Amino acid sequence: MKILLLNHFPLTGSGSGVYTKTIAEGLVKNNHEICIIMPENEKIKTDNSKIKIHPVYFKNKEKIEGALPFNFPCFTTHPRSTNTFSNLNDEQIKLYIQAFDQAIKEEIEKFKPDIIHSGHIWILPAIASKYNIPLIITTHGTDLIGYENDINFRKYANEAFNKAYKIITISKKNNELIKKIFNQDKCILIPNGYDADIFYQTKINKDDFLKQFNIENKYDKIVSFVGKFTYIKGIDILLKAATLYENNNILTILAGDGELFDDMKKLAKKLNLKNIFFIKNQPQDILNKLYNIADVSIISSRSEAFGLVAIEAMACGTPVIGSDIGGISDIITDDTGMLFENENYHDLATKIKQVINNKSFDRNYIAKYTKDKFSQENFTKKINWYIWKSYTKIV
Repeated sequence: MKILLLNHFPLTGSGSGVYTKTIAEGLVKNNHEICIIMPENEKIKTDNSKIKIHPVYFKNKEKIEGALPFNFPCFTTHPRSTNTFSNLNDEQIKLYIQAFDQAIKEEIEKFKPDIIHSGHIWILPAIASKYNIPLIITTHGTDLIGYENDINFRKYANEAFNKAYKIITISKKNNELIKKIFNQDKCILIPNGYDADIFYQTKINKDDFLKQFNIENKYDKIVSFVGKFTYIKGIDILLKAATLYENNNILTILAGDGELFDDMKKLAKKLNLKNIFFIKNQPQDILNKLYNIADVSIISSRSEAFGLVAIEAMACGTPVIGSDIGGISDIITDDTGMLFENENYHDLATKIKQVINNKSFDRNYIAKYTKDKFSQENFTKKINWYIWKSYTKIV
């Protein structure tokens, strides 16, 4: 089967991008032909024989011929763009739609997809819906927030939802929100998957790992955070919690990048935190090592549709403390971590101290539980089965 995947963001830097890449790789293993259309602001190779990539280029530091004269828009922010859909003027929206319509039309004529699978109930599936090819959409949650916050784009979301055969949701909370917004139930819940070849439990030399970041190995316990440095990710909540749990035996490492990276470093200094270390975006193999040396990993988000980093940490056997919101509460169980009251840094600090000082977790159990429930292999099996089922029912 030929499957056209659409995503509103590049394949790196966001959960939905990783999700699209994961689906593509999994479907190729099931002998499907895949083409992906998505925005880019960096020149990429498009000669992969297994997965065809069709980028729509946007303006950034790198000059790319034919690029749209603005950076690609997001719902909130992206490590490579702070532009948002709500910031677009009428002319930019027109150019955005024209560029993606041209790309979709071109691949429908050349690639000839049997089915289209789009990320987000937003503009791209609305464009694709007019070509009368079976359409499935995965909602990631940020699109639903966008729907509620920006009425200018609701017409596209409504058209996409109405024309889609089915909607895949990644959490129970997303399911509930879909029913509330669209007053219909055409959803199937399929939680995200992670790559078990990248994130897994292994022994890491803590001294060697810390040394590469010029961190002295003098700490008994390590708290980790991995994610985008944006308001929604709640790094400030973790830093405030650190004022209550930090001591000379506890190291906190925050890995990532984003618009608030420098601001969060300044906040840590203002709070007089001594054992906080910030490291920029790291390759996934480095993150795997970070999770493995960490005693606990933190998801401090104010809002989170799913929380891929939570299952990546758990895949390494690391217990996770997360905000009791969105999809996080679907992931974390009493045996794999703890939940704290959203935005309550006192509660977060209490839970961190409990995990570090008192509560013991079976890291082997956490890793096995995560692999059994959330591995990419199991995830893509479900996606593959559902796409085939949907196609045969529609056609």
